[in-house]
Amino acid sequence: MRAMVVYESMFGNTQQVAEAVAAGLATHMTVELLEVGAAPPAIGEDITLLVVGGPTHAFGLSRESTRKSAAEQAHGSVVSTRIGLREWLDAVSNGTHGVAAAAFDTHVKAHVPGSAARAAQKRLRQRGFRIIAPAESFYVHGTPGPLEEGELNRARRWAASIVGEEARR
Repeated sequence: MRAMVVYESMFGNTQQVAEAVAAGLATHMTVELLEVGAAPPAIGEDITLLVVGGPTHAFGLSRESTRKSAAEQAHGSVVSTRIGLREWLDAVSNGTHGVAAAAFDTHVKAHVPGSAARAAQKRLRQRGFRIIAPAESFYVHGTPGPLEEGELNRARRWAASIVGEEARR
């Protein structure tokens, strides 16, 4: 089994979670970790699991305008500078060959509606991917972060549980 983890990150928090997810998956399978701007436009036939993640912006996936706003808030450069997860998901192909998929986001821990993970999951389903786990949020303190304590360990465990679910199918 082979997995691909594709992430969008502005301040580095989602990148850290994606790295932890990749580490959790790597205990069971070969994993390729890609920033969304470097991700291929098609999923190869050798990929059996696609995991995507991005920051929650304005109640969902980022847009060009919300990425620009985030870049203005950054204390330096941002991680994802080319495209966002929304654009990649709208263009990616090969979901119809039975690829399992899951989505996560980073989110301020507050009673704020919306989730980039749920929006990504909807797009994955529309593109023909088979959703194998509920969307998952990992929490940050405020817009730029940092991640809340324990979130990277939780991300590794979540990833391992996805592999376990898929193995039982």
